[in-house]
Amino acid sequence: MARDPSVSDDDRLVGSEEQPAAEGSNNRLLGRRSYMKLAGATTAAAAFSTSASANEEYETIRARGQVIRIGNETYENKLVDVSNGNGITFIVEGAATVRNIGIKGLYQGDGFIFSITAPRGTVEFENIYIGDGANKSGADFVHGPGGIFYHNIASANVVFRECNVQGYPNNGWYCSNSATGGSITWERCFGKNNGVTTFRAADPNDTLVDCVAYNDNTDYSTEYGSWGNYNENSGRPLWVWNPGGCTVEDCHFAAGDYHAAVLTHNGGSVSLDGGAISGGTQGNVDASSAGRNPDLSIPDGVPTSAEEAAVGDAFSGNATDDQLSNVVVVDGAGTSDATSYEFVVSDAVEPSTDEGATIDAAADVDGTRASGTVADHRDAWRFEGEIERLSVDGSATVRVNGIEVDPDQFDDVLENFLLVDGSAADVTRYEFTVDGEVERSNYRGASIDPDDEVEDGSVHGVVADWRDAFRFSGDVTELTVDGPATVSVNDEPVDPADYGVDLPHTLTVEGQGVPTSFEISVDGTIELEGTNAPENDATTISGSTVQSSVTDDSQTFRFSGALTDVTIIDGEAEISLDGESIDPNDYGEHELLPHAIVIDGTDVEEPSAYSFEASGAVVESTFRGATLDDDDVIEGRAVRGVAGNWLDAYWFSGNVEKFTLRGDANVDVQYNAREQ
Repeated sequence: MARDPSVSDDDRLVGSEEQPAAEGSNNRLLGRRSYMKLAGATTAAAAFSTSASANEEYETIRARGQVIRIGNETYENKLVDVSNGNGITFIVEGAATVRNIGIKGLYQGDGFIFSITAPRGTVEFENIYIGDGANKSGADFVHGPGGIFYHNIASANVVFRECNVQGYPNNGWYCSNSATGGSITWERCFGKNNGVTTFRAADPNDTLVDCVAYNDNTDYSTEYGSWGNYNENSGRPLWVWNPGGCTVEDCHFAAGDYHAAVLTHNGGSVSLDGGAISGGTQGNVDASSAGRNPDLSIPDGVPTSAEEAAVGDAFSGNATDDQLSNVVVVDGAGTSDATSYEFVVSDAVEPSTDEGATIDAAADVDGTRASGTVADHRDAWRFEGEIERLSVDGSATVRVNGIEVDPDQFDDVLENFLLVDGSAADVTRYEFTVDGEVERSNYRGASIDPDDEVEDGSVHGVVADWRDAFRFSGDVTELTVDGPATVSVNDEPVDPADYGVDLPHTLTVEGQGVPTSFEISVDGTIELEGTNAPENDATTISGSTVQSSVTDDSQTFRFSGALTDVTIIDGEAEISLDGESIDPNDYGEHELLPHAIVIDGTDVEEPSAYSFEASGAVVESTFRGATLDDDDVIEGRAVRGVAGNWLDAYWFSGNVEKFTLRGDANVDVQYNAREQ
């Protein structure tokens, strides 16, 4: 008895009359006439010479059988009029961005509208409308024309965002050749009544997110002629080829006359994560996580007419006006070891999903700097400006706008690392100076603390049970550490005593002939310079705070860290910092902060840990007899501390936000406390 083949004869005619195109030649998918035209085509400029017109919003191109080649460029805002029955073919040969393109009219040409042959890099299609349908009157092979074709000579990573392909007797997106190289990502795309398949995928890196496809018996007109064995109601919404499968998230599919909405072939597999499906499956399809009532409405932002696409109003998912224009990809796919990387751009940087990359929660971005680690996956970033510094430690490759680059070609790489490794036992304040440049880093898993002060080669910050790291050029010239943290330079432990002096800064208070009392606070260690010891006992040093007085004499203090407060209580004096005169009014503004918060641990048995953030400035206070605790940490507007059998208090402005308490201490917030 003859056995029914697992794939129908018609299926096996896709691409050639003897085998699927994914395993054989792709010339048939372009059509014999189209392929010959491709071989003889020259440039896009020639194609425009007699057939283009323009208005203020987009350019109109009239089909006349021409071939338009798109290279490493942005090709946008075109209305392609095919209503005259002629064909047109777009060949995407480079790492291009193709956006705001509308195909207007029933297509009666040969082959596919778009063919992708780019050998590398990223190709992006955004806001594309190919939704007026086609018939086979101009085709010379069984399935007729299709929407978009990924050639088997291509090896690019292609992203489709908010595209609409409807009514093509062949495939809407024929992209199963990704099995031989590259990857395909669909985001918020829509397809309806495509004769063979709407979405045809293969590579394990292929991804569909928030997409919709279905077949039914609407929008079919007999004046367009029969579509043979594949009328508009017999196509497959999703067809996955070859082993490895693809990722499908929150997509909605419904079958028409064909018995399966999702099917696999040639060893393919697919798992539906969320979304919904109607019409069954065939092959290795896991639909256990999908619902049974698909929402077949067009996703938000997908254009619904050719004019709408050409103008660009519909594109909203990654609005082109707001999207950073350059792409850097750190590609660790296929590597066995982790690669750490870090780069700095001149303008702005943000994570992206270009080239099928995932947004890595462990990667870090801070203004113009980005860093992370890849291991058998890709990280991608969009940026403006230029890459100023790039460092890569591992075997991953780096591509900028689709072109592989050598990290060594970038100048001014900060080749040295300084790591401050904190301790849970106590808070450590540190500062150091280099004779080159310095910037924050996540080296060795360090956190990026924006409150660490980095300016003109000097850094000071605070660590407890975490690490701070910095990348720098030149040499360390000063290093001061107040606390139990350890410091290493290029992974070698160092002794702070080997660098400069322990207390590198000086502050001098010079009397003006009248009795003057003052108070000074720093966030490190402070002591009176021995040769300037006063004749009386008016000077007291408590922790990081000094109280003293002068008349016609002067006092000089040496300290580490930053000067945080200078208050002239009464009288007048000249103050200089490291030999430069300063205005005391520039320091200690927190003395005027109006509000107070008190964490009271005096009536509870166990210490209470707390943290909070103020919307304005914040500083420690002795309000209501609270103690000044050196172990409490203030980083900008954020505070962390522990209240045992005592009070902790802070002056602040604005509001208290993000308050967390672990323990039973009482918390009292008093607004305008100074007026009470």
